[in-house]
Amino acid sequence: MFGIQDAIRAVTEKYPTSLYVSTCGFITRDLFGIADRPQNFYLVGSMGMAAPVGLGVALARPDKHVVVLDGDGSFAMNLSVLPMIAEHAPDLVHVVLDNGLHESTGGQRPVRIGDPAALALAAGYRAAHRVSSADEFEDVRTERGAPSLVHVRCAPRGAHAGRRVEWTPQQLVARFRAEAVA
Repeated sequence: MFGIQDAIRAVTEKYPTSLYVSTCGFITRDLFGIADRPQNFYLVGSMGMAAPVGLGVALARPDKHVVVLDGDGSFAMNLSVLPMIAEHAPDLVHVVLDNGLHESTGGQRPVRIGDPAALALAAGYRAAHRVSSADEFEDVRTERGAPSLVHVRCAPRGAHAGRRVEWTPQQLVARFRAEAVA
């Protein structure tokens, strides 16, 4: 089974020129440590908001491909955004990293969503995939110009998260805007 850091590495390698929006907590810290760049927008303390922010970025920059890195708990907090993403049909890949834990806050079990891929399809996403290994992820094909969801089953974290993002929220906005949205 994929480790979360391995999954993030695989996603960034598959979509190296995309704009990224990552959910708060360890996922943001991992992305920061693995592939920091100005085209990454790190949410710090905004659980459940990666997909809505990713949609906003995709609508502001329809010429860019957007990847949202969400956690299973964060995904469950804001399911109402799925039909809105489907309605606007942005060039967006919504990756849900699912290890069955709120690891950033101590390992509590999140509310379980039976089948995030089926839920995304029911909401109107063009495609949805379920993967749990690097080989399965390599076979994922997403369609440009339409939203897709990739539900990645991950093993619980065996290692610590990466270091904390070193910029203030204001600095993150300015950095991202200068490189990605301007």
